[in-house]
Amino acid sequence: MTLRRPIKFCRECGHAVAYRIPDDGDTRERAVCPQCSTIHYENPLNVVGTIPVMPDGRVLLCKRNIEPRWGKWTLPAGFMELNETTAQGAARETDEEAGAQIRMGRLFSLVNVPHVGQVHLFYCAELLSAQFNPGFETIEARLFTEAEIPWEELAFRTVSTTLRQWFDDRRRGVIDQGQVHCIDLA
Repeated sequence: MTLRRPIKFCRECGHAVAYRIPDDGDTRERAVCPQCSTIHYENPLNVVGTIPVMPDGRVLLCKRNIEPRWGKWTLPAGFMELNETTAQGAARETDEEAGAQIRMGRLFSLVNVPHVGQVHLFYCAELLSAQFNPGFETIEARLFTEAEIPWEELAFRTVSTTLRQWFDDRRRGVIDQGQVHCIDLA
């Protein structure tokens, strides 16, 4: 069950839509405009972020200054914007939320979260400085060793799952081998 509000009006003509299976061979119920026949598709949102790491292995986390989960810790991440790649979006979010200088690395994890209609993509990122300038969405940006991470205070399961996988890969010495972890969260 997704948390988004259903479409009520046609984006083309403004008429009230009806939810039904379109007559074009589709098999899913869609918002269809009875006036102009426009079919409105609802697609997942992409959340993009980074796992910013110092050379000594400490990871940067941001304490949220916005809902949902105000005051909880997270990796810098947010919704991808139009006209940017997933990597560009992840770098932008890292700058906006933490004011961190990074060198972008490879895609590390792709986390499917179908019950909220989202796909989360996290990239490895090398921190170039331990100086941060958090934006308005962040109360505090701080570095943590694995032992220091406030696991019970993490904002999202996608973040804890990604961090646990990153630390596990690091312990096994496979962090730089390029495997992308595809994870499905129910």
